[in-house]
Amino acid sequence: MVIAKHGLILSATALVLTGVTVIGAGIHLSSQASLSNNAPKELIDQVWHIIDRTYVDGTFNQVDWKATRTEYLDKTYTSDEQAYNAIREMLERLGDPYTRFMDPREFKNMQIDTSGELTGVGIQLTQDQDTKKLVVISPIEDTPAFDAGIQAKDIITKIDGQSTHGMDINKAVSLIRGPIGSQVILSIKRENREIEFPIIRAKIEIRPVKYSQKESSLGKVAYIRLNQFSANAAREMREAIDDLETQNVSGYILDLRSNPGGLLYASIEIARMWLDSGDIVSTVKRNGITDRQKANNKSLTDKPLVVMVDGGSASASEILSGALQDNKRATLVGTNTFGKGLVQSVRGVGKGAGLAVTIAKYFTPSGRDINHEGIKPDVEISLTDAQKETLRKNRNKIGTIEDPQYAKALEILTQEIAGVQSKKAQ
Repeated sequence: MVIAKHGLILSATALVLTGVTVIGAGIHLSSQASLSNNAPKELIDQVWHIIDRTYVDGTFNQVDWKATRTEYLDKTYTSDEQAYNAIREMLERLGDPYTRFMDPREFKNMQIDTSGELTGVGIQLTQDQDTKKLVVISPIEDTPAFDAGIQAKDIITKIDGQSTHGMDINKAVSLIRGPIGSQVILSIKRENREIEFPIIRAKIEIRPVKYSQKESSLGKVAYIRLNQFSANAAREMREAIDDLETQNVSGYILDLRSNPGGLLYASIEIARMWLDSGDIVSTVKRNGITDRQKANNKSLTDKPLVVMVDGGSASASEILSGALQDNKRATLVGTNTFGKGLVQSVRGVGKGAGLAVTIAKYFTPSGRDINHEGIKPDVEISLTDAQKETLRKNRNKIGTIEDPQYAKALEILTQEIAGVQSKKAQ
């Protein structure tokens, strides 16, 4: 997920915590004046104009957007719900799962997404642009979905027995949503297997940063696990680095595995803690205007850094890892990241409803388009299904030498620390 400093930029995913749909890797939350009388037809026209002014593709994905306006304004609407359905139909023509309308309940849920205390199952969803299948970005660690065994790239085929074929992502989220203590059964397709997961919804408290330090032959080594780029992630990351620096650690391992993203400004602030200079990320709109974020000479440490990523690392995680890789500040270890490089602007419309619109793409400092391709690690090492299951059942092994990706990261970090110490000794 991603969110801009003046609002939300969540990763173009649906975050099923309260069952909310959170779009991201660029959601900029802005204010919008309400309609004069909130007439359903006025709401449709308001949404049409926002798309017309800001949508990233000036061809509207080859849709005759002016004819679409005429078609929908020629109809009669007698309720807000009819207008909501018409807007969803209209937006569906763009073929962009990240440009979407949220009714007042969905919009309210989205706005509280980054509060850090939620209820639900704890998974991030996206809808494949081509197949329309509902795909899990990743489960959030220490949540019911994680404990049940849901994995990144799982395809949700049924929700409580109801097929998700052709289902809108908002509908899927509303079906997964429910009160604490209630059960939802998710039918998952994983490679060639069909698996059912009964999951009990629960209260979810997310602490974005966990850290520790361990002794090694070359001094203390720090391990920081960042689960999500939420509103307090940058503050907690700063506190972690400051504390670890007072303990005189020799190097760092930053774990971004299964981190679906979050607030864009959090990823930029955290990148600045590791980078003293250089670009961090750039966004390009349909008119060619580029916004470029840079480091500000305020890094907290220059010690060796290894970053762990996998297929569940998305959006803001890709911004951070791509910036550190392009600036040669860190070595990336793991597997290819998810590949989400679109920016959504989110604003209020009508009577408490919301609209997310894809307005830009973001690029790494070297100009790589993250969307679809993701970030390729410098050192590739994957986990088998058995290894994933072992770590899921024994979470205390994550970030230890019994975690194969961590073991490789530690091996590389040790080599880099040795190189630094050798130079100092000369």
